Amino acid sequence: MKKRLTLILLTLSLAGVLSIAGCGKSDEEATSDNTFSTEDEVTADGAEDTENTEEAEDEVAPEGMYRSELTNEWISEDLKDQRPIAVMVDNEKTALPHYGLTQADIIYEMMNSTLNDHITRFMVLVKDYDSIKQLGSVRSVRPTNLMIAPEWNAIVCHDGGPFYINTFLNNPYVDHFSGTFSRVKNGKPREFTEYVLTGDMKKNFKNNSSIDRNYNEYAPTEAHFKFASESKPVALSDGIDCTLVDLPFKHNGSQLDYDEESGTYLYSEYGSKHLDPGNDNKQLAFKNVILQKMSYSQLDEHGYMVWNCLASGQEGYYITNGKAIPITWTKNSDLNRTIYRDLNGDEITINTGKTYIGFVADDVWSELVVE
Repeated sequence: MKKRLTLILLTLSLAGVLSIAGCGKSDEEATSDNTFSTEDEVTADGAEDTENTEEAEDEVAPEGMYRSELTNEWISEDLKDQRPIAVMVDNEKTALPHYGLTQADIIYEMMNSTLNDHITRFMVLVKDYDSIKQLGSVRSVRPTNLMIAPEWNAIVCHDGGPFYINTFLNNPYVDHFSGTFSRVKNGKPREFTEYVLTGDMKKNFKNNSSIDRNYNEYAPTEAHFKFASESKPVALSDGIDCTLVDLPFKHNGSQLDYDEESGTYLYSEYGSKHLDPGNDNKQLAFKNVILQKMSYSQLDEHGYMVWNCLASGQEGYYITNGKAIPITWTKNSDLNRTIYRDLNGDEITINTGKTYIGFVADDVWSELVVE
């Protein structure tokens, strides 16, 4: 009980203000162009205030560089118009070690099946994918991923999926490559041998000219995140101390530990550090951690499910630099970005760097440890 006291107090505080967040603004219905909706009659808290209240700092970009829209880090200007890819990465223990994940910009982790102790899967967003020699292993996609990837205009890279994905794949704003990547002989069963290797994306674009490498008509029209200046990072001075995030993912045992020296949260699972042999065995690390409390709908007895990711004013946390604050999140449609707000109703500002986004089921949210 002592271990979870802070989390319980924060949850009670959040519950008291959820009815306030978004009041006084026009509501919109959350929509998805699919055969079924993940939430009935979901309303949003209206159009967000897109004005940046912080005074923008004058800075001179290094020659040939620009700030990435995914991390705010300086990257090559040649990548400015290039769409990110969203790679489905198997997270079964047999799939380890993962390759290339330390070079990803944003990683989503979410339950992939209601069976097998609610095993999770990664959706890995990468802007500069040509710089990664090996990424994966690649596995099948689920409906939820085809509702989240469009808010980034990302090209989904996967290997098939259940028939539930078919309607989603037919949406005009969903682009994907399936089963068109390289096989690596690693001594494992075939389902654990597919990776995105150097040259695979170039080959895919050549073989399917209908998919744009660059941002297309469904590209975001506004910044996905509000980033703080690197000279004035977000400190969350009013937040609680947070050096441990113990996620209630029974199968994987996912955990994030704060490393004060690097100012990042180091990821572990299955009782071990998550290391990347493709990058000098670096441990997977994140500057920002965002957790979203979310309900889900089970589709059949085989464990297939869909997250109710179209919702308004739901609970969550933003965690950075050893501190955590309760937040709310809203997503109105497949193409609309997910907006994260503090308890005053203001969109949060996050720090420059990589971001971990975890979907935590509402029926295990009370088991989440943030301390």
